[in-house]
This record gives sequence, structure tokens and C-alpha cells, in this order.
Amino acid sequence: MCGPTPEFADSARAVGVGQVRQDQRADPDKLARFWAEALGYVFEPPPEGFATWDDYWRDFGLGEDDLGMGEDRIVDPEGHGPRIWFQIVPEGKTIKNRLHLDLSVSGGHSVPMQERKRRVDAEAQRLVAFGATLTAPVPTDGLDHYGVAMTDPEGNEFDIN
Repeated sequence: MCGPTPEFADSARAVGVGQVRQDQRADPDKLARFWAEALGYVFEPPPEGFATWDDYWRDFGLGEDDLGMGEDRIVDPEGHGPRIWFQIVPEGKTIKNRLHLDLSVSGGHSVPMQERKRRVDAEAQRLVAFGATLTAPVPTDGLDHYGVAMTDPEGNEFDIN
């Protein structure tokens, strides 16, 4: 079914994404720093009254074994995009991502192709400097499109176009 569910049929509201959770095995601080740089996000400050997130979670009742992860959540400084939380999970990645981000930096179809390629390639190189890996150009035979496939420092796929 496409559109609102029956209980919201009279509503024309859009549902916003409040948080995206990225499950990963290793270092949430490293991925938070990478994605903050890639997206222009900032680290989410701890709740009022707490100097750090560890202080907040300690007060919440978490044990010391669950603390000390460093920065693990980022937010859009302008408040438009969702919060992204990098949660540690015990298992490693075993299959291709079922969800990945496409970062749009080219300026769109009104920008000449050579300039779009220059912008995409420049952003790809900038993110390589922060730990990403360039994997391949995105196949676009016959299309007015240019993009590259990349992985973040933990091997999660994303594209830049």
C-alpha cells in the first residue's frame, strides 16, 4: 500500500526521520568523525546538566563496561537532517549493505558534465583523506550522470554523485 495507513488517511502529514542508526562492530568514534566530516554534521552535545554522554548514561544506570566509546552520535547543526547514532554490535558485517547513502555534490543536471565530474572526484578525494576507500565509478553508460562508489572506514558502501 502506498500513502498513509487507514488511521492516518485524513492526514497529509509527512513523517520525518528522527534518527538513523548505523550498527557497526569496531569504533563508533572513528565512524562518527568520518560521517560528521562527510555530511557537515557536528557531534551531538550531551543532555543539559551532563558534561559528557558517559556521565548521562552512567546516571541512567549503564555500567562502566558500556561507557567510554567516545563520540557516537552526530547531528545536523541546522536541525534539518536526522541524528545518526553509531551503535556497537557484536557481529561484523557479512553481506552488502541493504541501505546506503548517496551524497549529492555535483550540482545537478544544470551543471556541465565536466564540472560535475570535477566536483564528485574532489569530494571523493577529500573523503579518502578521512578514511574512505574509492571502490569504482558508478556505471552510467548512456546516462547523463556521474558518480563513484566508496566505502567508509568500516567498509559500509556509499556513493557520491
